Amino acid sequence: MKLAVVEDDINMRKSLEIALGEYEEFEVVSFKSAKDALKKLDDSFDLVITDINMPQMDGIEFLRTLNGRYEALIITGNATLNKAIDSIRLGVKDFLTKPFEIETLVEAIHRAKKAKEVLVKTKIKPVKTAENKQFIANSPALQSALKLANKAAKTDASVLLLGESGVGKELFANYIHTNSLRDGAPFIALNMAAIPENLLESELFGYEKGAFTDATEGRAGKFEAANGGSIFLDEIGEMPMGLQSKLLRVLQEKEVVRLGSTKPIKVDIRFIAATNADIQKKIKKGEFREDLFFRLQTIPVNIPPLRERTEEIIPLCEWKLAQVDAQYGIGVKKWGEGAKEQLLSYRWPGNIRELLSVVERAAILCEKDTIMPEDLFLSSRESGGKKKIANLEEELIYEALKSCDSDVDGAAELLGLKKDVLLGKIERYNIKL
Repeated sequence: MKLAVVEDDINMRKSLEIALGEYEEFEVVSFKSAKDALKKLDDSFDLVITDINMPQMDGIEFLRTLNGRYEALIITGNATLNKAIDSIRLGVKDFLTKPFEIETLVEAIHRAKKAKEVLVKTKIKPVKTAENKQFIANSPALQSALKLANKAAKTDASVLLLGESGVGKELFANYIHTNSLRDGAPFIALNMAAIPENLLESELFGYEKGAFTDATEGRAGKFEAANGGSIFLDEIGEMPMGLQSKLLRVLQEKEVVRLGSTKPIKVDIRFIAATNADIQKKIKKGEFREDLFFRLQTIPVNIPPLRERTEEIIPLCEWKLAQVDAQYGIGVKKWGEGAKEQLLSYRWPGNIRELLSVVERAAILCEKDTIMPEDLFLSSRESGGKKKIANLEEELIYEALKSCDSDVDGAAELLGLKKDVLLGKIERYNIKL
């Protein structure tokens, strides 16, 4: 099995190379950056293991560029980091928090391989979903947010949905639209972070023939497509400053101007926006217009995280199990001893999106018809374990010194470290020369 390890930290990269290289089944190729990896990745690779925080191109942008071409695992220093959670949105089923056991990483690799094999053999069936999306389960915390959403739905006021990534903001937006007087009219959803900045304006406003090189014919944008209905702008905090003034004009004047045109087009749209970012902090940094923020948050709705809605966890799991069976035909699954308890005790930093992803993976990979705690693979997402990957740095330094006959200069060059940095690490780990 050929693995690509993408990690900018040389010690972690070499540690992973050494640790995984001890397994005969793995062929490990490492890259110091995502851009280097993109130049050399080909069809011979089976799995990508990538860090998130890297210079030039981070792990999320890297995965977005790969566009699902490979099975992928995320390694991160912080399980609650928004970017780690965004990886779930991109289809990553497992992410591991540093430090972790090498055996845990190997187990994750095996799971990814097995899942791929199962899905290749399985005929995927389309799953029908109800046109009017409703909530699968309920809880007091959710009910409180829904009460406010229902009040907002009866008006045309702009709504700003606030909450962590994965809490169900698009479902809330759809719910508000469905329960409004605009039900039956278009509901258009757009993710600001998912569209490159140079394409976002034409996507929103549309363009006329000849507006740019590839514009061989005119096209309406999302604002025009949503006319009479609602538009949902997800991750609004990521909208470029240059477009924010144009969005403000649409809100104020209720008209859009296509690229390459000077003719305004009247639109009647209900605006629903969402963010998991700290907009106030962005305003102070000059990254978000305060006047736009006030126009968007006429009615703010805070959606609580899943850890405050534990009553919903098991019903959501049961619903997802039925959906996975309908899609893959894997048979009815039941919960083994301790599985539900683990589902209820885990904090779910990725919220509902993470929960559904974990259940899908467990249902596909569990032996027979019973899902056990180990099938959920949740322990690796939290810190713990005896043999930490980070501790392999000590072994790496020791091996480098040994191969250089205790010559610190040679070992520093081999490790790609400055001599004083290496000496500091030798002292910290109490390595005897």
